[in-house]
Parts: sequence; structure tokens; C-alpha cells
Amino acid sequence: MIKDTLITEHDIYLFKEGSHFDLYEKLGAHPDPFDDGRKGTFFAVWAPNAVKVSVIGDFNGWDNVANPMVPRDDGSGIWEAFIQNAGDGDCYKYHICSAYEGYEVDKSDPVAFFTQKPPLTASVIRKLDYSWKDSAWMKERKDRNSLSVPFNVYEFHPGSWRRKENEDNRYLTYRELAEELPEYLDNMGFTHVEFMPVMEHPFYGSWGYQTTGYFAPTSRYGFPEELMFLVDCLHQKGIGVILDWVPSHFPSDEYSLVYFDGSHLYEHADPKKGFHPDWKSCIFNYGRKEVVNFLISSALFWLDRYHADGLRIDAVASMLYLDYSREDGEWIPNEYGGRENLEAISFLRRMNEAVYSRFPDVQTIAEESTAWPMVTRPTSVGGLGFGMKWNMGWMHDILDYMSKDPVYRKYNHDKLTFSLIYAFNENFMLSISHDEVVYGKGSLLNKMPGDDWQKRANLRLLLGFMYGHPGKNLLFMGSEFGQRSEWDHESDLEWYLLDSPEHKGLLEWTRELNILAFSNPQLYEKDFVSQGFRWVDCSDSEHSIISFLRKGSEPNSWILGVCNFTPLPRHNYRIGVPHAGFWKELLNSDGKEYGGSGQGNLGGTETVPISYHGMNQSIVVTLPPLAIVFFSGQQVQENEN
Repeated sequence: MIKDTLITEHDIYLFKEGSHFDLYEKLGAHPDPFDDGRKGTFFAVWAPNAVKVSVIGDFNGWDNVANPMVPRDDGSGIWEAFIQNAGDGDCYKYHICSAYEGYEVDKSDPVAFFTQKPPLTASVIRKLDYSWKDSAWMKERKDRNSLSVPFNVYEFHPGSWRRKENEDNRYLTYRELAEELPEYLDNMGFTHVEFMPVMEHPFYGSWGYQTTGYFAPTSRYGFPEELMFLVDCLHQKGIGVILDWVPSHFPSDEYSLVYFDGSHLYEHADPKKGFHPDWKSCIFNYGRKEVVNFLISSALFWLDRYHADGLRIDAVASMLYLDYSREDGEWIPNEYGGRENLEAISFLRRMNEAVYSRFPDVQTIAEESTAWPMVTRPTSVGGLGFGMKWNMGWMHDILDYMSKDPVYRKYNHDKLTFSLIYAFNENFMLSISHDEVVYGKGSLLNKMPGDDWQKRANLRLLLGFMYGHPGKNLLFMGSEFGQRSEWDHESDLEWYLLDSPEHKGLLEWTRELNILAFSNPQLYEKDFVSQGFRWVDCSDSEHSIISFLRKGSEPNSWILGVCNFTPLPRHNYRIGVPHAGFWKELLNSDGKEYGGSGQGNLGGTETVPISYHGMNQSIVVTLPPLAIVFFSGQQVQENEN
């Protein structure tokens, strides 16, 4: 054990116990760490099965004998070194000689704060030093991030949102994004932005989902402080930031985590548990306390140092099931003979407990594609402890329904309504993500049937129905203005389409939906409880029409949504409503300003005392073709039906 160390006995106790969730303050490379003015960098790495470890880098000519590390004598497996001539900006790796089979390898630092720009693979000493200016946001974040406020999320890939075509089609830097993205999202009315993984990754085409740098933002777009600046600018515009985070698997690149010290340190040794057949990547050993320390520290790091407002956890289903994407004989049952991954379940619960204990004003969001129970229920009652979960069932049903020619939709009416059977079992986020517009699936616009006018009308209707349906909302970039091509991570979005009034109308429709959803508590306050939703009529399959009511906490406060999923306008269509008075037309997707035909209700309609749909009052309306119309009651009576 060296004299100059940042690691205390208490750190080691927590590390061995599996409850040290601030590893980024102890492991990795820390320049000028001591208060006595000495210059240099403290290094620490976990490599329990190594017989020799040295630091190699710019400061010693990459000589693997110049700066040996010293193993601690407490059985932790941590090696340390303080190197006086190593400083901020220097590249480095660990040269590891394993106890097994004479294995030698140069590894990047698992807890590095920065890396070289891929395809280079060295870690970079970086002192994270940024003066935040988002105190107003952080002070009120709890009120902007709770489950009873709007979440209109824009899913975003930094490298393909906009590009510099006149500069060899290069992607924007974090700082350049800060000049454009916050203003765009603010103008569009989005409340949050979800970054596809910004953690370092070797293969750009993985979109970040093959992570090697669990504490390092990708250097493709700039320095760590520049990502902080981007987050800061978003916060100053009132936009929350959600980061994709991938604790489910990691790539098998030799320089990174795999076979780290000549043993299966981070991954399971048996490929039936440690290798993912779909992604050809390694699966973390969630039963190892040190790995739990590493992953939970990573989660907390992004919330702490980068002021992230939430984490979207990728591929949760692949973690929960030992037989995920495996045939019989290709997986190992748990100790009770079942297929549940008990170690991963325990990890996810501990991760959520740690996040909400440390940062009670953020949210964790699970991408979980099965019917696993209580994903968003507290761990104290047996849940996994997430704040929200993507509603993959709704997404598949509605995209399948909307892709059908309207003449056949009446035979598939249940795909519109089935989600309301389970809508309140979890805290759902309705997600139309990047996964739906890649690999030959076509753009969201081109999933829609009919001619160009009908495609755009169908898309406006789809988005309107999503915003009317209980749950928070997420939309992938480009869908807000009807991108025509499939998403391509090597190109920017088809912004030139906005020269066309039709696509500009789609953009305006999305903006109006965000404003509607933000301005009317009925559409967000009770997203996760059945009292916030009521069908008016879900059975008119013959006309492919549905109507529903959304309710907030204010008494007698309703918004009525009516959807016509056919290209035929419906005149004199009667709908029951819960109270008498004038029902104002709030928003109509067939408005000419959005590219529609302009049919509607001249601002609204008065009720008549004719019972319908189980209510004492009703209204007669015009339903435009392939459109959704939102109404609100203005003259409310004391008693509801």
C-alpha cells in the first residue's frame, strides 16, 4: 500500500461490502489530489488477479516498467500509484500481467473520466472542473420531474440531429449543440430530452449501446466540460435531461472491461450467463459485489457530476431473464430452478434505491418489454423500484393498427383499446423511439397508409392519440416533422423538408400538442391512476371511432378526445358528455395550418339534454377525416354523471 492514497479503510470496508457507490472519487485517475500543493496524479484500479500492474502513458513514453503500481494489503485487489509527472490531458493505460497463463494486456481505465477519440483507445487524465449556472433549475427540479407533471420527451442522437454538410458532413460538437438544441426544444414545447448513450463506445454504429466508458462521455463531440455546458444550457431553458444508460452488457474489445486482469472479472465466466447471443457482447456478473459497486457508481456519477435529471435503463428484460434469447440447454437456471435472474433483480432494486435515496428529484425509466410485474412499484413491496417504464405493448399495437388500410381497421379495433386494460398497472411512458425507424422498418411517416395527404393525416392522428392516452410521451427526433427516410446515424435529419408547408404543418402540430399537454393538467396529473381516464365510447368499431375523457385533480374538469381513424368525415356524430354547457374545440389535427382539410366545429358546440353513452348530456359534432379533436367543457355544473 502506498503512502499517498485517496483510499481509506472505510472505503475498503464499503467496497468489500458491495455498498461503495462513489468509486469515481477513489478509483481511476485523479490529478493534483492532495491539499499540500504537490503536482501529480493518483491512480487506482481493481485487478485482484494480477501479479503486476503498471501505469503507461505520455508521461513515461509508454514504458511498462517505469511506473509500477502497488497492491493494497487489505485483500481488496486494488492497485495504487502516485505519479508526479502525470497531469491533466495525458493519455494513459494500465499494463496488466495476470496470475493466469502469463497473460499480459494494456487496458483502458474502467473509471476514466475521458478517453481518446475512437478508434484510439487510451484513457485521458481529466480533472472535471465546471462552474454550473443551473441553480434555478436544480432548485425547482423536483417540481419539474415528478410523476404528476408533463413529460413530453424528445429522444435525440447527438451525432445525427444536425450535421455540417459543408464541412465533410461532420457532426456537431457538444458546444455547437448547445447553441441550437435548447432553443429548438424550448420553441417546440418539449419538457425533456433523452440522449441516446453519450458514454464512450468504440463502434459508432452501436449508437452508444455498446459502452466501454462508464464514466466518460464520448470524445467524438468534445470534452466532458462541454457536455456539462450543453446540459447546463438545456436546464437554463427549462429542459430536463435524461441519459440512456446500459448496465445490461458491454462489448468484448480487448482493451476494455472483458477478461480485465486475465480473469472474468466483470463478466460471468460461463458463456451461458456471461455472453449475450443477440449483441455478441458480455453480460455483467451482478452477483459480484465489486461489479455492483462499479455499476451503481456509474449511475450516480451521471446524476452527480453531469446534473442528469433521469436515467433510461436499456434492455432491462435481457437482465431479468436467464433464458433471454436462449434455447433450451443454453442457459443456467437459478438456485430454485427458475429462469429469473435473481442477482440482476437484486442489482436493479439496489440501483433504484441508491438513485432515489441520493437524488429523490430524478426519475429512472425502464425499457422493459415483457409483463414483468411491479417494475415501477417500490422495492419495499416487492417492485423493482423504477419511476417509469416504456409501454412497449401500446407501441406495438398502435403502430400495427395505424399501418393498416383504414378499410381494415374496424377488424383490429381492439389494438386501439387493449392498452387501457393494463394502462394503470405501471407508470407507463408511451414511447415511439429510434428502434421503430431503423433496420428496414421505415420512417414513422412511411408506416402510415394512403397517399401523401393521408400519411400526414394519419401521423397527426397517431401523435394526437398518443398525447391523449394516459402516460408520459416520448418521440424520436425527426418524427415531429414527418421525416421521410429511415433514420441514418451517418446523416442528419431531413431538415430541408421544412421548406414544404405540409411538413412545416406537421412540426406545428407537434408543437401544439406539446403546448396542449403542458397547459392542461387533465392530460398529465393523473396519468398513472384510473380516475384520470374514462371511456365515452370504445366500441364503435364499425366507424373506427373512439372517444374518451381525461380528468385532472380539479373537480368537474374534463378534456374530451375524439378520434376518427377513417378518411371519411363524420357529420352530426353524437357523443355523451359529463356536464352541460359549451364544449370548446381546443385542438383539431385537421386544421389547415397543420396541413389538414380544415373541417371542424367552428370553435365548439353546446350540449343538449339528450342522454347518450350513459350520460345525461350530449353534443353533436363533426369529426374530420383521419383526425383527432380535443374539446374542453367551459360552463361546468356542480354535479357530474
